Amino acid sequence: MNAEPREGAPPGTASSRASSAGRQPATGDINAVGQDVLVTDAPAPDRHPGPTRGRDVRVRRPSLGGGIPAQGRELGAQGRLTVRRLLEAGLAEFDDRGFQAVRVDDVVKRAKTSHGTFYLYFANKDDLFRTLLQDALHDMQLITDEFPVVTSNEAGRAALRHWINRFTDIYAAHATVIRILSQADIVGEEVYGDGLRLLFRLSEAIAQGMTAARSQRTADGEPDSPVEHAELTALACLMMLERINYLLSVEVRLPRDEMIDRLTAIIYAAFHSS
Repeated sequence: MNAEPREGAPPGTASSRASSAGRQPATGDINAVGQDVLVTDAPAPDRHPGPTRGRDVRVRRPSLGGGIPAQGRELGAQGRLTVRRLLEAGLAEFDDRGFQAVRVDDVVKRAKTSHGTFYLYFANKDDLFRTLLQDALHDMQLITDEFPVVTSNEAGRAALRHWINRFTDIYAAHATVIRILSQADIVGEEVYGDGLRLLFRLSEAIAQGMTAARSQRTADGEPDSPVEHAELTALACLMMLERINYLLSVEVRLPRDEMIDRLTAIIYAAFHSS
């Protein structure tokens, strides 16, 4: 690895992959940009091995590696701190001004650093946004992997509500990035395509959950009532879920918990319609 240069200024889930990696974040821990993810019951790589039950371990966020100029070198603690400051400043500027109006100058002023320092870690404004997007895609992939089998009982309904609550938390944490990502003409086809591919993976996970719920009903001896056009139904449910969270993210006065209850009821009904 190359040495880090000196800075110019002060600085019941459906996924075996997520569970086997031991990197499922706890509810509420995905919040601030550039913050670490809180992982429970996982061994710390730099600690002596031993009992891990109940121990919290911090796993580095994808964004803390910085953008294109930082790739290929290992950042020290000071470098990661500077990256975090720049990411937080960029996110605040994007939220205040919108993607198109933001300049690198705005970001470095808010971060109280220099242009030279910015370009040590990011190639330009677009590179900074793509780095922020890494965290959003990472967390949305986790929630995709966690989609439950929604059985036709109170446990199934509770599992679905828990998942929708998690989705809402993650969406809120990355709302600014997701809103910008939805504007293909602003961010470009390549960046927009990353989000679109994840959207369809999430829709597929919901459709697979419908199929699994149907199989469970049949195994339990209940009448077989398949969901017609499961893929389209799943996509419609996802679009409704996304739009409600979009409205919550722009501070439309909707009662959050009641909306989660209504979303749970509607999607649960879609899974178990006769």
